[in-house]
Amino acid sequence: MTDIANQTEANVLPNAHTSATPPDLQVVNMAKHFGSLIALDNVSLHLKPGTFHALLGENGAGKSTLVKCIMGFYRADHGDVLINQQARTIDSPRDAHQYGIGMVYQHFTSVPAMTVAENLVLSRFESPNLIKWKEELEALNAFMADAPFKVPVEALVGQLAAGEKQKLEILKQLYLQSRILILDEPTSVLTPGEADEVLGLIREQVTDGKLSVLLISHKFREVTSFCDEITVLRKGKYAGTGAVKDLSVAQMAEMMMGEKREPQPVEKTPRTEAVPILQVEHLQANKDNGVPALHGLNLTVNKGEIVGIAGISGNGQRELVEVLAGQRPATGGQILVNGTPYTATRKEINQHCVFVLPEEPLKNACVAHMSVADNLALRTFDRPPQAKSFMLSFKAIRAAAANLIGTFKIKTPSPETPVGNLSGGNVQRTVLARELSSNHINLLIAANPCFGLDFAMVDYIHCQILNARNQGVAVLLVSEDLDELLKLSDRLLVISGGHFTYESEIETADFSAIGHAMCHSVH
Repeated sequence: MTDIANQTEANVLPNAHTSATPPDLQVVNMAKHFGSLIALDNVSLHLKPGTFHALLGENGAGKSTLVKCIMGFYRADHGDVLINQQARTIDSPRDAHQYGIGMVYQHFTSVPAMTVAENLVLSRFESPNLIKWKEELEALNAFMADAPFKVPVEALVGQLAAGEKQKLEILKQLYLQSRILILDEPTSVLTPGEADEVLGLIREQVTDGKLSVLLISHKFREVTSFCDEITVLRKGKYAGTGAVKDLSVAQMAEMMMGEKREPQPVEKTPRTEAVPILQVEHLQANKDNGVPALHGLNLTVNKGEIVGIAGISGNGQRELVEVLAGQRPATGGQILVNGTPYTATRKEINQHCVFVLPEEPLKNACVAHMSVADNLALRTFDRPPQAKSFMLSFKAIRAAAANLIGTFKIKTPSPETPVGNLSGGNVQRTVLARELSSNHINLLIAANPCFGLDFAMVDYIHCQILNARNQGVAVLLVSEDLDELLKLSDRLLVISGGHFTYESEIETADFSAIGHAMCHSVH
């Protein structure tokens, strides 16, 4: 950059914080590739000064990649970020801060063992070597007096409730004098009441012309209540924009999901009678922060049937799968497998032949530092021939692993290689091999089993799931990929806000009704 350009930028920077209105922000034809994966494909967005703008899209649509390019975490392959109609180079969050742009992340970034005051001072990009606490506290109390919400500056962050912690994350950006706030799922840890309070107070700042906000959210209620405009991404591409007042929720959902799609014909063995294998009755469970996630769900999956559950991320799918897998306690209701109460203990899992393909298999289904062979044995190590008189037979474990590696074509240097060293597709093959190699599978629970995998691997997993179904296995398939659900399911349900809001046989599924049900929870 030339000296003149540097001087010009230096002159512009203070205005980002001190001008009467927030700066105008435009993204023009931005593209970002990760190897062969096209995360962003010539995407444009315009955040007008003093507006509340929602960025919408299904999981994997490119939303996080776009905002990380704006913030300087990623360098785009091409495209421009314009601040007040001038192209600017943003290589780091520090650069973004110079133009008045700050981001509030999905996860808390404050230090729990420090006070609110210490965290706020620590957040400054130019912290003083010697902190004069008397002056700092006076300034912080004055800042807090004018802030849209209050958090006690002397309190330890670790002792704050989730709502107060999220308020602190936003206050941090206001303290840094950010005029453009990028909010990434800011209400995911909040109750609906807390969410309305936080977004309502930010909305007042926007209405007063003090802030512009770019909100990533999956909650249409928040979009319709607080936002002025939306931009929609779909599979890395720009899918449209519009004023919230001119769009219905169904139209927004259709922009996110794309044109109407029909079920894809696949070879399925005809089912005869309905034999219930999994029955979920009035199931309730909480999120990690104690807020209710599931509100009395009822569900039946029959022998030789794939029941698909569709929904936008964060509507209770994860909690449902974790309860069924024994990773999260239910707070009400019951689960029956083969008509017997089921709590997902190891004994019950083996007795009822329940198998799980969880989301993020390296985190939820494998021990990364253990070998491929040991991970393949996690279900069988305590039963003959791999266990004899309380002793493990490593020879039998290795022999079983070699057989599964060959059958499921797991690409690994050796059975002794740590499973964490494998590619994502081969980690998933390892889990498939372990979960689908039994001759006695009764119930299969699969959660986003193909997320992030290439086409060949997706086809392979789909074939394995269909084969299990055709052999009489009851399959519960939870996925955020509607094409996958339309292809594989016999019956489809939609989950929204922890309720089932739609159910249909796949042949009679109504695409517009599915989109509408994804956006409306039962109250």
